[in-house]
Amino acid sequence: MEWYQALALLLGMVFTLMMLGMPVALAFLGANLVGAFIFMGGERGIGQLINNGFGAMTNFALVPIPLFLLMGELFFHTGLATRVFNGVDRLLGKLPARLSYVTVGGGTAFATLSGSSMGSTALLGSLMLPEMMKRGYSKVMAIGPILGTGGLAIIIPPSALAVLLATFARIDVGSLLLAGVIPGIILAGFYAALIYTLARINPDSAPAYEVVAMPWGDRIKLFISELMPMVAVVVLVITVMVTGWATPTEAAAFGCFGVVVLAAIYRCLTVSAFVTACRGALKVTLMSFLIIFGSSTFSQLLAFSGASSGFIGWATSMEAGPYTMLLIMFMILLILGMFMDQLSMLLLTVPIFFPLAAQLGFDPIWFGLIVLLALEISFTTPPFGLLLFVMKGVAPPGTTMREIYIAGFPFIACILLLVLLLVAFPGIALFLPNLGH
Repeated sequence: MEWYQALALLLGMVFTLMMLGMPVALAFLGANLVGAFIFMGGERGIGQLINNGFGAMTNFALVPIPLFLLMGELFFHTGLATRVFNGVDRLLGKLPARLSYVTVGGGTAFATLSGSSMGSTALLGSLMLPEMMKRGYSKVMAIGPILGTGGLAIIIPPSALAVLLATFARIDVGSLLLAGVIPGIILAGFYAALIYTLARINPDSAPAYEVVAMPWGDRIKLFISELMPMVAVVVLVITVMVTGWATPTEAAAFGCFGVVVLAAIYRCLTVSAFVTACRGALKVTLMSFLIIFGSSTFSQLLAFSGASSGFIGWATSMEAGPYTMLLIMFMILLILGMFMDQLSMLLLTVPIFFPLAAQLGFDPIWFGLIVLLALEISFTTPPFGLLLFVMKGVAPPGTTMREIYIAGFPFIACILLLVLLLVAFPGIALFLPNLGH
C-alpha cells in the first residue's frame, strides 16, 4: 500500500468514527486496532500496539499533568480565584476600562492553572460579562478580553496543554513551559495596549463609574494579602524550573502544595472543595491519559505504515521554502480548530508536523510554541471556532455571532502579531530555555 493510501485510510477511519458520534479517544483506539491488524500482522500486531501504548502512559514526564490540573481545580473550588478577581478589581480603582483589565489579568491566572480555555471562557462569561454589560461596556470591550485570555493561558506556565504537547512531540517539557514566559508577558502587554487604545478612541465603550477611592496604604495591604501570595506560587513554580532546582514534576507538586497551604491560611480549604477538586482533576486526567494512549499508538502506526516518512518526503520535495511550509501547517491548524478540540488536533497533527519541522530545520521548542498559539487562535476562528459557540452560550440574550466575531478579532490580531514576532526573532522564545540549560 502506498504511503498516501495508508495515510488516507488511517485519517479516514478517525474522521468517520468521530462523525458517527464516537468520543475522540475511542475513535483513535478503534482506528488504531484496525490499522494494527492491517499493517502490523493481525492479532500479534494488535498485542504489540497495546503494549507500546501502555509503555507510553508510564512516562515520568506525564506526572505534571494531573498535578497542574489539581492545582487549577483547587484554585477555583476553594474560592482563591474569586479573591484574585475581587482583589484586582479593587486595586485598579477608577482606571478606565478596568473590568477589561480585570478580565485579562484574573482570567489568565485562572485559565493558566485550569489548563482549559473552554472552561475559562465559560467561567469568565458567566462571572464578568453580566457585570460589564450592566456597566455599559461595548461588546468588544466585554467579550473580546474573555476570548483573548485563552491565548495567554495556553503559553504561560504552568500549562497542562503545553505538557501534553511536549509529551506527544517528545520534546523537553520544562523547556517548552519556559519558552512561553517572555512571549506571554509580551502578549499581555499587547492586550493592555489594545484595551487602553480602544478606551481612548471611544470612551463610551467602557463608561467610567464611581468607585470608593482606596488610599495607597490600603492598596499595598490589599496587594500583599490578596494577590501577592497567589502570584508568588506561580512565580516560584516558574523560578524553580528556570534555575534547575526542580523538574517540571517537582515544580507542579510544589504548586499544588502551595495552593493547598494558601487555601488553609485563608480558611477556605473545606473537605467538599478538596474532594470536588480531586474529582475534577481525575476526570480530565483519565481522559488525557486515554488520549495519550491513542496518540502514541497512532504515531507508531503512521511510522510503521510508511505514511509519516512518505508525507515528509513529499512535503520536503516541494519547492516551497521552510516558512511557506510553516504557513501551510499553521493554516491547517486554524481550519481544524473550527470543528475539533485542541487535544484531537494534537493527536492528528503532532506525529506528522514535528518530524516535518525537524526536516525543515526548525527548533522543536520554538515550533511547539508556534503550534500552541495556532491551537488557541483556531479556537476563536470564525465561523466555527469552538470558543465562539461557548461564548454565545453564556452571552446575554440577543448577542449575535457577528458581534462575537467582531469582538474577538482585535485580540486574535494580537496573537497573530506575537506569532510574526516569534518568527522574526526566535530568541524571544528560546532565551529562557537556553538559560535553564
